[in-house]
Amino acid sequence: MNVDEPLTLNQQMESARQRLHDLYEQYGFGHVCVLEQSMILDELINQHNRMYQNK
Repeated sequence: MNVDEPLTLNQQMESARQRLHDLYEQYGFGHVCVLEQSMILDELINQHNRMYQNK
């Protein structure tokens, strides 16, 4: 993949999921950065769901 290519939504979701996992391993469940990353992943999942709900 070209580094200038934007990530697909699925790639963004996987990257966000991995970052959430890494942050959880480092800080635990209740840390603010883990909760923020969880919200980022939730929004990506919502975008994904809206795309397929409208088809």
